[in-house]
Amino acid sequence: QDYDADLELPWSNLNLFADGNDFSWSTIEKNRNRYYQQQLSNDIISKTNQIISLLTTSLNTNLNIEQSFVVNTSQVFMSLERRSFQSLLNKQMRAPANAHINLPSTLPISVNNNQTVSIRLLMEPLSPAGQSQSNTNLSTSISLTILDDDGQEIPMKTADNTSIEIIIPRDPNLVMPSMILYNVTSVNSTDDSHHHQLFYSHYVNITTSLPVSVHLEIRPLNVNVSYLLIYRFDGIPQLNSSMSQIDGWTLLCSSTLTNESVYRYFYDNEQTVGYRSLVIGLRELGSASDCLRSSTASQPPITDEVYNFTSNYEIRMYTSGCYYLDGGNEWRADGLVVGSLTNHYQTQCYAKHLTKFTGSFNVLPQPVNWQYVFANADFARNKTIYLTIISVSVIYVLLIIYARYYDKKDLQKLGVTPLPDNHPSDEYYYQIIVFTGQRNDAGTKSNVHFILYGLDDQTSVRTLADPHRRVLQRGGIDAFIMSVPKSLGLLNCIRIWHDNTGKSSASWFLKYVIVRDLQTMEKFHFIAQRWFAVEKADGKIEHVLPVAGAAEKSDFSYVLSKKAYHSVSDGHLWFSIFSRPPSNQFTRVQRCTCCFVLLLVSMFLNIMYYDLQNEGKTSANISFEQIIIGVIVEVFSLIPSLLLIQIFRRLRSRHKSLSPLRKMF
Repeated sequence: QDYDADLELPWSNLNLFADGNDFSWSTIEKNRNRYYQQQLSNDIISKTNQIISLLTTSLNTNLNIEQSFVVNTSQVFMSLERRSFQSLLNKQMRAPANAHINLPSTLPISVNNNQTVSIRLLMEPLSPAGQSQSNTNLSTSISLTILDDDGQEIPMKTADNTSIEIIIPRDPNLVMPSMILYNVTSVNSTDDSHHHQLFYSHYVNITTSLPVSVHLEIRPLNVNVSYLLIYRFDGIPQLNSSMSQIDGWTLLCSSTLTNESVYRYFYDNEQTVGYRSLVIGLRELGSASDCLRSSTASQPPITDEVYNFTSNYEIRMYTSGCYYLDGGNEWRADGLVVGSLTNHYQTQCYAKHLTKFTGSFNVLPQPVNWQYVFANADFARNKTIYLTIISVSVIYVLLIIYARYYDKKDLQKLGVTPLPDNHPSDEYYYQIIVFTGQRNDAGTKSNVHFILYGLDDQTSVRTLADPHRRVLQRGGIDAFIMSVPKSLGLLNCIRIWHDNTGKSSASWFLKYVIVRDLQTMEKFHFIAQRWFAVEKADGKIEHVLPVAGAAEKSDFSYVLSKKAYHSVSDGHLWFSIFSRPPSNQFTRVQRCTCCFVLLLVSMFLNIMYYDLQNEGKTSANISFEQIIIGVIVEVFSLIPSLLLIQIFRRLRSRHKSLSPLRKMF
């Protein structure tokens, strides 16, 4: 196979695809793909323009003056008409979706007014891609070209005091997000804290490769409320009797509200160029009459008195831009101005020349106002939050101490112990697993003995003991290795008892015993579920337990007891902190941590959805939306908790202990 190994080709020039000093493979690959995608886009644009030019030339020869030809498809709209140059002055060229271009009344170009020209209006549903991140994907593109009799484009540039108005519609499938409610009445304070601010601030990030306009919409929940709005670029606005650090101000008077009850204000792209951020300060004014009197003044109303908010408001901010396509198929913004008629559905642009235009649109997310957060984070204003966090933390620490203590005690219950009465010459081995119940005083300090009976033989009296640790404790699972001279054959019963010498812990509740033949790996179950105590149940401390058959092992009471114990002691996250099986690798400390992760994540998600529709003063009725929010909160809080639980369950100890069976030899 032949490979392109020409080192002069662009793909081999790493400097072309690196980001400064970043020559990592991922960066090179990303920028190389972008480069070739841009090259392909330029080729498509070039060929499309050639087709449009040929189509225009062919149609132009068959059109008379005042005649027009229209192509209107889902992919493109193009209109071509011939008329005198004089008739273009002050004319509006219209396209679908309310798109249009308004030409000025004067055009300073060297063309006879009676000269016949061709006008081509072209609109595409999507804008061509450029290298700049300009959010043009939500806008159509529109162009107006004036051609002479030879099909050559006539350059057009307006005078300094006139502009061409262009209305560019947005994507009709665009869905506007709802306004964000600000519960500003809850931040009111009557104390003299130096943290209290005169204005409520909103931060806007306008760091973009191309200049944008910023549009602000405010809907007060009380339509009689007026506001003073101040702003500053790349800084926090300050306005009081001792300082005035603002770039501008305006009054939003309730008397000017329309039927939509929304205040609107915008900053065009000429105001924002060169800046990275815009900070807006908002405060309520007194009555509407005060607002109207202040609106005629040349200076904003200045006061050092805190005026608390009496009503909450909703706010939405978005950016928009006007761009044209240059000869290198890159979007540029010089000479273009975003107009005040820009809204959710269209961009209004003012230009000095004609070419292909598009608009941008981006609804701004609301960043966290850290200045406000830290200025209002004192204990006096957030008693409930601090007390809740402190209480949860204290409970967590106490439970961790408790869990760590019992994790250490659980380690004492683990291990496989060779019976102390094993004879060194015995070569046949059985594993005996004894399950002590979870009931109060179920563990015993008495000496427990047993005899195991088989078809071929029986053991002598053997003792369940461990010289190094306490066995047969409450909830314990103790494993022992028993050696015998030869196989006992199929086991049929076990006789088990204790000597009642345990003083305060003489009684014993045995759940069941499992005996495994380590040569054949066959298991035998002996179900007890009874007390070995003189003061409880039947008063006996000795019982003979027959081997359980399939019917006994599937008995409802046995299965229920076994499943219920496992579900509560291991399956239930909270209960298992207190009843976790000692043999389980998932420790009590880990379970406690998972519980509090689940609790804190649920609290955090509930805070996010709290008062979503200003329903802090809820009634007894529960809405469908509240039910959905509850389900969402539980699902999202459950996911990280389940992941954490699975991680802990799959952890294994780094230290490999030597098998007790090997320690015997």
